[in-house]
Amino acid sequence: MGDRHGEGRSPRHDALVVCPPGLEALVAGELTGLGVKRTRTHKGAVATDLTTRQLYAANRSLRCATRVLVRVAMFTARSFADLERRLCEVDWAPWLEEGARPDYRITSRGSQLVHTGAIEQRFATALGVGHPDGPEQLIVVRVSRDRFTVSVDSSGAPLHMRGWRQATAKAPLRESVAAGMLLAAGWDPTVPLVDPMCGSGTIAIEAALLAAGRAPGAGRTFAFQGWPSFEPGTWASVTATPGAPMPSPPSIVASDRDAGAIEAARSNAERAGVIDLVEFRKAPISDLEAPEGGPGHLVTNPPWGGRLSTGGDLRNLYATLGNVASERLPGWGIGILVADRDLARQVRPGLTEALHLDLGGQRTILLTGQLP
Repeated sequence: MGDRHGEGRSPRHDALVVCPPGLEALVAGELTGLGVKRTRTHKGAVATDLTTRQLYAANRSLRCATRVLVRVAMFTARSFADLERRLCEVDWAPWLEEGARPDYRITSRGSQLVHTGAIEQRFATALGVGHPDGPEQLIVVRVSRDRFTVSVDSSGAPLHMRGWRQATAKAPLRESVAAGMLLAAGWDPTVPLVDPMCGSGTIAIEAALLAAGRAPGAGRTFAFQGWPSFEPGTWASVTATPGAPMPSPPSIVASDRDAGAIEAARSNAERAGVIDLVEFRKAPISDLEAPEGGPGHLVTNPPWGGRLSTGGDLRNLYATLGNVASERLPGWGIGILVADRDLARQVRPGLTEALHLDLGGQRTILLTGQLP
């Protein structure tokens, strides 16, 4: 069960932290940083055991995760009669307040019960449909060879939705992926960061939040706050724990040749509360300058070709990035997200493949290394 009592009084939760495939090791590292002892990585998820305090802290603090699921039941059902009986045995009281509207995400593979609509019907009968204005509660049901795993979502809106991004340039990068790029590239939040193709500013804003010691979920609400088992005192102690800001903030410079992108990035940074930590410039790559305090890192997500209709020759763009960066930022670290290794060689040969990601069906690679 998801809420079980071990030694002492603190319940422990059997949790699955969902993340973009490729970021599992980073999420496991983040959980370790929260004091979580054991983690097991699977594709697109990290399984772990959390105290209530860790569950709340994970939602508020994880930069690379998508949502945190808590397992509430596991059983075998080979017929709908079996399923109905099993659902009546589950204690839903800690998770569903009166009037809450269950919303189901169901997958079934290699099982007698394959029709997900019929499975959902049985859940709706057992749990009710809730009040039309009640809070929505996502319930994730996975059926594999007649074995049901039933989990409740503790996050609500996906965790990468920090609440600050409204203005987006074309093909925006998920905040969780931007954070993963910074961590995997090895950026030290005490040294400068430059993104010369910043789009809507996601990488620079995530960097500023990291440098300021601000929890990514500091400005939003979570599904667990509506659970009957919610512990306001525990949550208050989590939110009262300050992050560790850098003694003096590093130079974070975000530039783009597109005026609309810079405008979007500025308003996003303002909403995120980091407008004073990022310098935005409307400038082409050829105007790249090294800020004071380096060497630091250049981390960027250039156009991929398939992602945007660029109309230009991307080889030239990537070659210009490589030439200008090597000339202006000697000794700096680099992290560049690409969908084409050949294009990446235009920037610099011999870079390390630090992350393999699948973003919207597009296989991408984060290449990292050091400029000469």
